[in-house]
Amino acid sequence: VQLQASGGGLVQAGRSLRLSCAASGRSFSRDVMGWFRQAPGKERVYVATIWRSGATYYSDSVKGRFTVSRDDSKNTMYLQMDSLKPEDTALYYCAADSSPIFSTQSRVSSYNYWGQGTLVTVSS
Repeated sequence: VQLQASGGGLVQAGRSLRLSCAASGRSFSRDVMGWFRQAPGKERVYVATIWRSGATYYSDSVKGRFTVSRDDSKNTMYLQMDSLKPEDTALYYCAADSSPIFSTQSRVSSYNYWGQGTLVTVSS
């Protein structure tokens, strides 16, 4: 079972970037899928989640700028990031939780599958 994040890169502030998370090894259609990020020297923090129903949730720092989506036919999740800011610079990780609980969806410890991370750098 593997999650593979991709799509990171260097972008100017105000521009957009789309990340992908391709899952393999089994279907993740029943899992809650999430995005987290870790800036240099800081802890990994919650960015967004999408449930199998399609319901989405976001951290306050990205709400209105980022959009998470999933295509279960491709076993893939996406993160569309618009109006990027320098403070969005981080290593972005995708994750899956096979036994999701609504109240703990923002916790790193809730997720049992993780991708390797893709680096997003936003220049000012």
